[in-house]
Order: sequence, then C-alpha cells, then structure tokens
Amino acid sequence: MTATIVDADWILEGFAPDDAPILHSDAALAVVDGRVAEILPQAEARKRYPRARREGGKGRVAIPGLINAHHHVGATPLQLGSPDHPLELWFASRLALRDVDPRLDTLYAAFEMIESGVTTVQHLHSRAPGTPEQIVAAGRRVLDAYREIGMRASYSMALRDQNRLVYEDDAAFVARLPDALKAPMREYFDRFTLPLDEQRTVFEALRASVADERLLAVQIAPANLHWLSDKALGLAVELSTRHGLPMHMHLLETPYQKAYAAKRTGGSALAHIHRLGLTGPRLTIGHGVWMTEADIDLCAATGTHVCHNCSSNLRLKSGVAPLNRFVARGIPVALGLDEAGINDDRDMLQEMRLALRLHREPGIDSPHPTPSQILRMASERGAATTPFGARIGRLAPGCEADVVLFDWDAVTRPYQNPDISPIDVLVQRAKSAAVKTVMIAGETVYRDGTFTRVDKTAVLDEIAAFFGRPLTDAEQARRRLARDVFPHVKAFYDGYLDGLGNEPFYRPSGRY
Repeated sequence: MTATIVDADWILEGFAPDDAPILHSDAALAVVDGRVAEILPQAEARKRYPRARREGGKGRVAIPGLINAHHHVGATPLQLGSPDHPLELWFASRLALRDVDPRLDTLYAAFEMIESGVTTVQHLHSRAPGTPEQIVAAGRRVLDAYREIGMRASYSMALRDQNRLVYEDDAAFVARLPDALKAPMREYFDRFTLPLDEQRTVFEALRASVADERLLAVQIAPANLHWLSDKALGLAVELSTRHGLPMHMHLLETPYQKAYAAKRTGGSALAHIHRLGLTGPRLTIGHGVWMTEADIDLCAATGTHVCHNCSSNLRLKSGVAPLNRFVARGIPVALGLDEAGINDDRDMLQEMRLALRLHREPGIDSPHPTPSQILRMASERGAATTPFGARIGRLAPGCEADVVLFDWDAVTRPYQNPDISPIDVLVQRAKSAAVKTVMIAGETVYRDGTFTRVDKTAVLDEIAAFFGRPLTDAEQARRRLARDVFPHVKAFYDGYLDGLGNEPFYRPSGRY
C-alpha cells in the first residue's frame, strides 16, 4: 500500500446536485494507491497514516484536477502561420501550417495545461496523413507523450470521410479550380483520404494500444456533419455501442454549418444525427453555438452533453453559445480550450473566467453562470464527457487522486475579504502562478514550477530547434497552395447563407 496525505486549509470534494460546493476545512485527503481513500481531520490523518508521504500544508487549498474537454494541438495555428480567420476560411489558411513532431507538440500543450491545473485532457486528433500504419504511429506518439509527462488523456483520431476543405464534395470543388491548382489540391486530399474500413482498423489498433491503462483511454470522435456521410455516422454509433465508449462531435459551430445541415437534411443537424442514433448520454457536442430552441430541447431530453469552447468561438467569429439556456434546461456542460485560449495558450483558469464573464447577460434579473457552475463545468462535467467518467472530476472516496493545490496567499495577496466564498475567489482570482502542486493518480507530476518527469526547458529548446530549420519543400508547397486556394474557398461561401433564415439565435435577454 502506497499512501499520501494531502493537508489543506480547505478541500473541495465536489459539488452537490444544486451546484453548491462541498468543502472541508482544515482537512486532509488520504490517498492510497492513487485513489482517494477518505477526507478526514488533519490530526486524525497523522495518527491513521503515520508513514504516509506528505503533500500540501498550511496555506494550501485543494480542488479536483481540471479537465480540458476539447483539445487539438500544441503549437497553435497562429504560431504556425494561420491568423484567426472565420472558421471556414481558417481551414484554407491552415493548409500552410508547418509540420510538427507529435511528441514535442503534445508535451508543449501539456506543460501549459498542467501549469493551470488541468490533469485530464480530451485530445481530439483532427487529422493525420498517410496509410493506416502511419496514422496509428502518429496517434501512438501522442499517447507516448502523455505517458512521458504522466498526464491523463482521452484520445481520439477524428472520423471523417468527405468534404475535406469546403462544405461540398472534394471532387466537385477541385473541378472548379484553375488547372494549375487541381493537381496539388487533389494530391492534398489524397493524403487525408482513408476508407471507412481502414479508419475502423485505426481506431481498433489505437484502442488496443491503451487497453487497461489507468491514465489513457481512446474514444470516438465523429468529426462534424459536413465531414461525415451517413454511413460514417453509423460507424460511429456502431463503435460506441460495441465498446461502450463516449463520442465527441463538433456540431453547429458556425452559421455556415447550420446552413449546410439545412441544405443536406432539410432541417436541423442535431435532429439528423438523432435519427441516426447518435444523441444521448454517450455523445458530447463540441460548440453547439447555433442550436435552436428545438435543438436545445432535444439535447436536454436525450441527456446529450455539450462542451463549451468560449475562446475559440470568439476568435473564429463563430458566435456566442447560449450557455445560460443550456444550464437552464439541465444540459451538462463541459469546458474546452480547443486550439488555444484567448491569449493563444492553454490556461484553463483564464478560460473559466472568460466563460463566467461573457455570459453575464444585461439586466438585473437576467441569467448568468455562477463561479461554482463554471468550476463544476471544468471538473465534474468535463469528466462525464470522457471514458473515465465518475472516476475523475471529484475528490470523493474511491475517485482517482487527481489533485491541484493552490497557494492561497498567492491567490489572494495583498488582501481578500473573507466574506466572499472561497470558490468565488478561486474562480475569479487564481492565476497559474498560484498552482503549486499537481497530482495525477496520486503521483506528483508538478511541484513549485517544476515538472517531475520531464525537463520543460530541454523540450522547449527542442521545439525551438525543430522550427528553427528551413521550410521543407513540402511545407513550401503547402504555403503556396494555401495562398492560391484561399480566394476560391472564400468564393464558395459567398451567398451561402442567402435565403436560409440564419439570423443569430442568441439574444442578450436569453430569448431565442
């Protein structure tokens, strides 16, 4: 038996059904074999576990590890050369991105997440080129990086089989391009085209590679309605049902995606995937910005989850998700950082504040999220979107000991009125510099600014050296392709919304 005692001025065990925080003052967290055994008074803990390793102490507060429920990359698109265009144009701009090393890229993001208290990440690998063997190898490199740093991760390779650049068939788009662009565009599509049977093989191989691992899991990520045929959507349901695994699907991120669904199905994207059997407690919708009132009702009735990606929605001109309506209807909402947060980094504490502030609708009695609700979204609600489920996101007995310790003086200095709830203070004032210790499955992976398993400085030096090399011929060719095809992508969307009634559904009053 390996035991650790975590002493803290207060410990957040989790939340009651009404979002009220469950707090324990002057308490100790007893961790045995990486799980929470009990929460008890500190004096009693010293007697009961006299040989236990000690963490925390006076001036420390403890919360469950935060969960980034929607993540893609390390080096951000902005770092790699793509400005924050509207999403549909951003896809074209991103053709120019440089190649990355999967290990270095994953570690780079993991550093920033762990430093801001994230212990679990939902890693949605959007694309990888090549053969099934090459795609599996890329996925394993990502998984190996999470093993290396000791972070918990739910990984998926996106399932997609059509419309790889604009919201129409690849061949139809290529056919309208100038002759000089047809071959390079077709070649680019070919690098990312894999039959569904081979995508199934990739999924099964990656799932087998993490079988029975404590910190790693693989789930299913049907990419988005426009990227998936009905046959591909059916495959996602089949794999989810067979293996009892959750699904995470981008949906209704922009008005153009809402318009695409109307053109393809004659109605709602959510109603369409509901008819195909995707909705329910196993499905998380990433974004959901452009849901209608009927969509919200359907989401609530089926127990479908939503992941709110606040920074991404703002950066890519996608809109403001109706978070208050989601909460009012009892839809469980998680938080995700997507490609990067508002400051082009992975700071989950900052993302919580952005979500808290953005959705304070005008009016004395208008709806708004509370700090407790936001923190619950970033912990317990995020946990529910992963294969780890109720094992994480709380510090109740039996849960995994994923713990974040803050220096309370660093949070509150130079002063904090004690009448304010500590959860309100934490959500609104805590910065990453106040994160002093991060434990995952009982192991301390970060302490006082230092990662215990990986040399951060050495990795950042490797990344700088990697990108310091000259562009390869392939990277140069993609830059030219991105530049030349961009106006044709923009032209595709000219008038795309005409006549479809795609007025914004979000109103300051919360009415739709």
